[in-house]
Amino acid sequence: MEQKLLNKIEAKDTSIKNLMGNQKFTIDYFQREYCWLKRHISQLIEDLTGVFLQSYRETHEREEVANYQNYYLGSVVFSIDEKANKSIVDGQQRITSLTLLLIFLKHRQKNIDIDNQISIDNLIYSSTFGKKSFNMSDAEREKCLTALFRDGTYDPKEEDDETIQNIVERYNDIQNLFPDEIDDHALPYFIDWFIENVILVEITAYSDDNAYTIFETMNDRGLNLTPTEMLKGYVLSKITNRSQRDEINKIWKHQIHKLNEYGKKHNYGEKVDLPFFQAWFRGKYAQTMRPGKAGAENQDFELIGSAFHQWFKDKHNDLFELNTSQKFYSFFKQEFPFFVDIYLKIWEAYNNYDKQLEHVFYVGQWGIAESLQEPLLLASVNFNDNENIINKKLDYVARYIETFTVRRSINYKKFGQTSIRYSMFNVMKSIRNCPLSALGGVLVIAVDDITEKWDGIEEFGIHGQNRNFTKHLLSRITSYVDNLAGKSLSYVNYQIPQGKPFEIEHIWADKFNEHRNEFEQENDFEGWRNSIGALLLLPQGTNQSFNDNKYDEKLKHYIKENTYAQSLNPIFYEKNPNFLNSQLAQSLQFKAHPNFNKNDILERQSLVQRICEQIWSTNYFIE
Repeated sequence: MEQKLLNKIEAKDTSIKNLMGNQKFTIDYFQREYCWLKRHISQLIEDLTGVFLQSYRETHEREEVANYQNYYLGSVVFSIDEKANKSIVDGQQRITSLTLLLIFLKHRQKNIDIDNQISIDNLIYSSTFGKKSFNMSDAEREKCLTALFRDGTYDPKEEDDETIQNIVERYNDIQNLFPDEIDDHALPYFIDWFIENVILVEITAYSDDNAYTIFETMNDRGLNLTPTEMLKGYVLSKITNRSQRDEINKIWKHQIHKLNEYGKKHNYGEKVDLPFFQAWFRGKYAQTMRPGKAGAENQDFELIGSAFHQWFKDKHNDLFELNTSQKFYSFFKQEFPFFVDIYLKIWEAYNNYDKQLEHVFYVGQWGIAESLQEPLLLASVNFNDNENIINKKLDYVARYIETFTVRRSINYKKFGQTSIRYSMFNVMKSIRNCPLSALGGVLVIAVDDITEKWDGIEEFGIHGQNRNFTKHLLSRITSYVDNLAGKSLSYVNYQIPQGKPFEIEHIWADKFNEHRNEFEQENDFEGWRNSIGALLLLPQGTNQSFNDNKYDEKLKHYIKENTYAQSLNPIFYEKNPNFLNSQLAQSLQFKAHPNFNKNDILERQSLVQRICEQIWSTNYFIE
């Protein structure tokens, strides 16, 4: 390659259609694993769909999408070698996420009239010399992406790395988070807008040296001020006393450092300060939210998400009652560090099980989008609440969130932000600054208002997209039944144990199953086999060693496992009189199942429903 071309660097704005259509690019050697978290994909979906819905009208013709507001998604950097091979230097996190969204949209289009479907396959994969492959080429991802592209599901294998695990989880997040407002009529408009009006800057270098220099420059130098830095500048400008201003400047630096160091330590990213301010301002001060209709204007909740520094500048007098230098000084000296500590307490409870904050841990494993969850958790906490009251409030609110998500999930309902944002915002406002003495009663009402009921268990079973939730549900049930039997085993022992991981066990074997001949169609058999009443948790290895055995053989092994598995075996009832004589166990109506046919599955499903009603009883809030 000529020296002149080697030194060349090109930059141009481009659409997703032009960036990803019929192109091949590999992931460069210094790129990290795909490590986007749920909060990253949630923010992407929220931003994209929010901008689209501001322009969309049901009465529009398709061609009017060309005039919709554009959305800038940032820059991507490519390097082209002497053989014209194109590799991603910076931006593979975004390109991977866009690929997953495109795969989701491909499947989502199956519900609409074929005349309105848009061909987007070439943005995901294309042919070169008759061979089809994904445009984003990486051999380690091929099997997973192929399954997602073909079936919309992939079960990670034990040997799959962090990237594959994250790809599957983020794809499932997209399915849950994509808004109901973009229905079958709006979907073609959204896809048109997404591939044509979402703009990136494509930077291309023709040597690895130049490409890496661009990568370093974009990540280490010359960055624009963040919303946090602009907020800090405005706050300091409102404090007229020099010594007080210097003091707040030091406090600010220390608190932001704490947040971002925690984020780096736990792989949340380096800018944890941004979601902190969004959660704090939304939870404690937001008064309005954009209505769920096309063309509606952004309100407090959305403005905090996009530019909280500007929102604070406009609202601090009315909502914060900050109208003097002294009030600015006192507020940021006292309440700012206080809520940073509460925010980090929440994140620490996500990562480490604490009995006082056990439900915060649960929603860290299976909760709602952080952009709703964390404002909810902060909403009821008052400045100067003592530690005991803070812990109780956080645990109460987290229990409400978990109750909500479990009841939605067993009824196959979405609980991404766009599906539940209005109900959660109303709960947020109802518990804001609520004293502990009143909080439980408010949350009982909120639980009673949940539309989805426990009888959804009757139809619930495991499938490709809900395996993580099913594991969460079974971990909660299994540990609860263990505790009834006097065993000191917690949810952690099953969800994230120190030793062998636990796997979901199908009580009915798949191969050579004696019940197959009872069903005319194979999918009827699979439906019964996958129902929640026919599932257990067993340690990895144990599950595999007798997974295909007949039921009478399995029953001999179950007596050696957790209490919930043991309760299938008649021997369990001979050896555990204390458990059977307890009032709670009797109310749950445990019984042995020496055989396991369709009627036994139905009875076991009813047991699961009774256990769920006990685990998530509203009595917890009023004890």
